[in-house]
Amino acid sequence: MTVTAVTTDERALAELQRDHGPALLGFLLGLTYGDRQRAEDLAQETLLRAWQHPEAFEAPYTSMRPWLFTVGRRLAIDARRSRLARPAEIGDSALDGAPDPSDATESAVAALDVRAAVRELSPEHRAVLVRIYFDGLSVQEAAAELGIPAGTVKSRSHYALRALGRGLPGYSPARTAVARTGR
Repeated sequence: MTVTAVTTDERALAELQRDHGPALLGFLLGLTYGDRQRAEDLAQETLLRAWQHPEAFEAPYTSMRPWLFTVGRRLAIDARRSRLARPAEIGDSALDGAPDPSDATESAVAALDVRAAVRELSPEHRAVLVRIYFDGLSVQEAAAELGIPAGTVKSRSHYALRALGRGLPGYSPARTAVARTGR
């Protein structure tokens, strides 16, 4: 026994498209902030749902328009949620401005900038940063080596990173501090 899918009559679907298609497209254009291609895709998907659900034509509606608009709105919401769940796509132009990782000149210049900025720090702040970032010690290990409480190590590293941020162009202490310490 084979099961055949029941679909809407093609003439009824063509009439639905003729009567309600332009209004549906206009409604979906508003939901997609004027993105015509996305609105057309959603309108096509809405009509496909109407074709797949002939029982909607038998409902006691005066018009199919509310049903179509509800289905279209739900499809638009689902599509938006789906897009927001994926990471944002970036174009190749974003990579054009990034430095070449194989270029040793960029990293050498950055190292010189960091060394000069670290020399400008107070001896206490510099000692903490050297232990944590250059020697790779944990906060507790740096505290034991320097003979100060762990909270003081955290505080000094925080203020040292802020001072470095003011002295280094393009440097973000919030991003780097979390990524580097992890402690």
